[in-house]
Amino acid sequence: MNNEHDPRWAAILARDPQADALFVYGVKTTGVYCRPSSASRLPRPENVEFFETPQEAETAGYRPSKRATGDQTQRAARYAELVANACRQIEHAETPPSLDQLALQAGLSPFHFHRVFKSVTGITPKGYASAQRSRKVREGLKGRNTVTDVLYDAGFNSNSRFYESADQLLGMKPSDYKAGGTNTHIHFAVGQCSLGAILVAQSHRGVCAILLGDEPDALVRDLQDQFPKAELLGADPAFEQLVAQVVGFIEAPALGLDLPLDLRGTAFQERVWQALRDIPVGSTASYAQIAERIGAPTSFRAVAQACGANRLAVAIPCHRVVRSNGDLSGYRWGVERKRLLLERERDV
Repeated sequence: MNNEHDPRWAAILARDPQADALFVYGVKTTGVYCRPSSASRLPRPENVEFFETPQEAETAGYRPSKRATGDQTQRAARYAELVANACRQIEHAETPPSLDQLALQAGLSPFHFHRVFKSVTGITPKGYASAQRSRKVREGLKGRNTVTDVLYDAGFNSNSRFYESADQLLGMKPSDYKAGGTNTHIHFAVGQCSLGAILVAQSHRGVCAILLGDEPDALVRDLQDQFPKAELLGADPAFEQLVAQVVGFIEAPALGLDLPLDLRGTAFQERVWQALRDIPVGSTASYAQIAERIGAPTSFRAVAQACGANRLAVAIPCHRVVRSNGDLSGYRWGVERKRLLLERERDV
């Protein structure tokens, strides 16, 4: 196709900022690439080559122009402000605003806004709204409000929609969560491994905690703090076999570990945790690499926070995440345990 008849060329002529999230163009005579809205001097159409991403342009041998670098910095700051405003709008709205409403407020097309929001936060506007709704429900149920008050405050329009979502949000009935886990049965057992004490707990949905530490009693108190009124059922010989399975994996990673898990996190956290489970035994990844893999390259700090929120040691292998230079970083259960786990896995 002649570039003059390509709609992307029309976007370049119009210096259309709406097209910035769609493609970049390389200029064959200068070896640089730009965004469609760039104020750079317009090239001849026959000297233009189109790419979907800056990475593709750089792979083809193009480099960002100095003007493009400055444009990208200004654009990133502008997008960060637009997304921050949208987040505040979602947080304070009685009912989650639609994508069209958020895009209109930001002055972008819905497609462009959706892409910008995800690139900045790591999740979609809908995912962010769901996470905020979950937070409101959890906070509301811890207070004196009734379940009915909480469901409407969180933006649910009906009882049925709320109760359909309750198990995924809370892992139990809302009334039980409000009562600190009343009527919830959690089986658990404590054992010993080469890393110290270990506690494994399981709800009706799957394993909900694998905790490591120095003192068994401290691990039990940690579990009790999470569900102060739940019925904790220990000393079950059948369940202790599950602990033995987890210990066996710690001692011999080649055995593998395939357990049903009860994940309780935000949409973003669960995306990070799934990416961690995809890291093969014996391998590591940096926080930045995990951010890239979940489609949120600028969210490496949020990735680190999601690793810190993980309560399922080894089952969700946050010990396989390291700094970009390969150095070990913090680990919820101690850096020395992280080092030992990685050393064993390297021998697999």
